[in-house]
Amino acid sequence: MSSDDRDTMPTDIRGYHRRTKHAPNRYAMGPGFLDWTSQPAPFRLFEGATQTPLPLIDETPAFPGPAPQPAALDLAALGLFLELSFGISAWKNYEGSTWALRNNPSSGNLHPTESYVLLDAVEGLAGAAALYHYTPLLHALEERAVYTAARVLPKGGFLLALSSVPWREAWKYGERAYRYCQLDAGHAIGAVAQAAAALGWRAQALAEPSDGEIAALIGLDREDAWHKREPEHPDLLMWIATEPGPATPLDLFALIDAPRAFHGQANRLSEDHDGWPIIDLAGQFCRKPRQPRPTTPTRAQAPAPGIDGVSIGAAVRKRRSAQRMDGATGMSREAFVALLASTLPSESTLLAAFPWPTSVTLIVFVHRIEGVEPGLYALQRCSDVAARLRAASRPEFEWALVDLDGLPLYRLYAGSVEKDATKLACLQPISGKGCFSVAMIADFDRGLADDGAFAYRRLHFEAGLIGQALYLWATALGVAGTGIGCFFDDTVHELLGLPPGDTQFQDVYHFTVGAPVEDTRILTLPPYPDDRRVRR
Repeated sequence: MSSDDRDTMPTDIRGYHRRTKHAPNRYAMGPGFLDWTSQPAPFRLFEGATQTPLPLIDETPAFPGPAPQPAALDLAALGLFLELSFGISAWKNYEGSTWALRNNPSSGNLHPTESYVLLDAVEGLAGAAALYHYTPLLHALEERAVYTAARVLPKGGFLLALSSVPWREAWKYGERAYRYCQLDAGHAIGAVAQAAAALGWRAQALAEPSDGEIAALIGLDREDAWHKREPEHPDLLMWIATEPGPATPLDLFALIDAPRAFHGQANRLSEDHDGWPIIDLAGQFCRKPRQPRPTTPTRAQAPAPGIDGVSIGAAVRKRRSAQRMDGATGMSREAFVALLASTLPSESTLLAAFPWPTSVTLIVFVHRIEGVEPGLYALQRCSDVAARLRAASRPEFEWALVDLDGLPLYRLYAGSVEKDATKLACLQPISGKGCFSVAMIADFDRGLADDGAFAYRRLHFEAGLIGQALYLWATALGVAGTGIGCFFDDTVHELLGLPPGDTQFQDVYHFTVGAPVEDTRILTLPPYPDDRRVRR
């Protein structure tokens, strides 16, 4: 990166990406220290809005699902769906400090993602169709807007919207925070898809709506939605199908224009703020227009393998981001196959919720896998993308297909890659001490050419969604994963032999899987009072 990239503000999203790269001799700009007095509140609440506590249901079908029959849309089903998507999984306590962990992972446990649901009248909620904000702190719905009609949605489902508060990430990570908000949104897509499967429902992100439409739908264009210097931006809209069969076309403009009354005022998250204008710029660069529905991606139909004795609830609620790996425990060949298979586009995986083209190839650093020699590998998730990556990368790479239950895994070279994995992940040992780690390489130029600057977001969405699949399958298989947002971007490209300065492919996310080392000094407390649980 030239000094000009650091001294001038970017003029497009490519400039933002270039400026926010980490390198061994220079990290992207962040706060010089953490100002704990301005730490953002981790939970959004709307003062003056009616709150409806939701039931807590323990029982769930076997992982990964789906449940054999769709559940009826009632308060109990909504409670399970939202708890598995965004609820608190545990409280942690250490030396007088207490913090919450959630079922949807987040960079630095900072949780910029907020969620809203638009429902037709449901018994126990408003007597009419309404927009609600979900608050994980209370496991409750806050009544944000009420329509005059009992039904405003197509039959057979409801809408869920995701949004981000970038200040929560920027407080700790500075300029790179915009990347992490997009990765978190991708994780959230996966969390929603898995929660829907627990109820026999199906989640689908909608590719057409613009940011302006989503903001108007959920009230983010209103003065009572957020406070100055704490803007909340729309991420995406999802249709949650609660009944089988094709959905009726959605008239989003009718939902926006229909008569409704808003309630509540968003809480202030911080009393003081450090400005990061580049985050606002990145959001403006990537503002999404209304777009036509993309061609449906080709996906395999093979069912995901089940895991004996593990429920969806257990996999979701026990998921943790490992802080350390033991560097010794190995992984079975079967577990490795299941983990990689969970990331492939398929109608039976979390990836089925993703409507955009497959654009991310996994570069796999194998450390300790039974029957697979250590080395650098590539998992082909799209044959066209992988072929172009192969043509752009080092000519001496083998690209030898590995005999691994039909998985499209190619060995680039054999040999220990623990030091490489650690070095590339900002010198974090966790990347080399797991059983394997991955670098997610996005089809960058092609994406921006096809979808404009919004592609920057959906490439990160895809990477976060892949990370969520790895998290859940790792937990179900008795190991742990950790998303890694700190990596040396161009050093990874150099390892692959990509030309310096070329942006055909770009690294967007890392992940590691292995045997975690638990910190026994930290006390774990239950997420919600036990008397709120409904046992059936």
